Amino acid sequence: MGRTTGRATAVDGVLEVPVVDISDWKTGAEGDRAAIATGVDEAASTVGFMQIRGHGIPDSTVHAFADALDAFFALPLEEKKQLRSPSPDINRGYTPPRTEKLSLSLGVPAAAEDLFEAFNVGSEASSFPGLDLPEAHYPANIWPSVPGFHRAVGEWCTQAGGLAERLTEIFAHALGLAEGYFAPFTDHSLDVLRMNHYMLPDREITLDRDQMGMGAHTDYGIVTVLWADRVPGLQILDTRGDWHDVLPEPGCLLVNLGDLLARWTNDRWLSTMHRVLPPTDDNGRVIRRRSAAYFHDGNWDAEISCLPGCVPAGAEPLYPPTTVGRHLAEKLAGSRAGQLNENSPREAARLRAARND
Repeated sequence: MGRTTGRATAVDGVLEVPVVDISDWKTGAEGDRAAIATGVDEAASTVGFMQIRGHGIPDSTVHAFADALDAFFALPLEEKKQLRSPSPDINRGYTPPRTEKLSLSLGVPAAAEDLFEAFNVGSEASSFPGLDLPEAHYPANIWPSVPGFHRAVGEWCTQAGGLAERLTEIFAHALGLAEGYFAPFTDHSLDVLRMNHYMLPDREITLDRDQMGMGAHTDYGIVTVLWADRVPGLQILDTRGDWHDVLPEPGCLLVNLGDLLARWTNDRWLSTMHRVLPPTDDNGRVIRRRSAAYFHDGNWDAEISCLPGCVPAGAEPLYPPTTVGRHLAEKLAGSRAGQLNENSPREAARLRAARND
């Protein structure tokens, strides 16, 4: 177990991200559902990424969301800076370029800050009345005064969150678990939408040797639903330590698994290392790229320990139990607060061994 943890499996030097059509999941016959679950299991076990077709999110929702993202990032930098989070512990609001080093979340120092700028919204305590959830884990969102932004982004969160929940239903089937197994772990999930923009000011043309658009990292939670431009930049790491470009197929959303799901499955499924190179043209000038990652991370107080059937007879689980809240706090202390995460030695060793050329 754990042999390819954090790295996708390439065949003859070629790495493909499987396409899985889930359009028949709700209404298909049992054979259709089984085929979908098998496809997800294979992708999760070998690549850790998959392309989801038949997700059901309307094109109108996608276009409105992209327009809202464009309108926000077009604001003057100083205006956007007024929307920064009051503390690195609060995963909300605006992140200016060159203020994060995502590789620190793996315990690996970075030579230079990441280039991306971002804006985060997420689950609020007020969205779960009667549960008395802690504001520290479910902080209020910070919204810009951009016409239509709140509505378009909120609708995207609803659609992407619904897809994430559907995927956890498929995960349970693929892992031989009872229907609805993950629901008690995700019914007040710490979901976060991070909207990313890769575009430097016109005067910045050259890049530092070690500059990353977004540094190498694994995602922290259960599953990530990613919308992205078809612009090169995203790369995933294979078992040989080579990086491979990934572009979303037309009509598909990229989906990848996070660290908590890898822990849950005792590394049967992969939380794959990935990074974003600065998107550049033939002259080395940084060009525009947009993406939006919807992180479905689970309830803050949910305990994550190895799932039934994921530990071989006579073996011990690879990871001790943890809670969602504790795990996310350790990761965010690295990427956002600049503290080296010393709780990810396995991931750090894999990243140091990767080939960066």
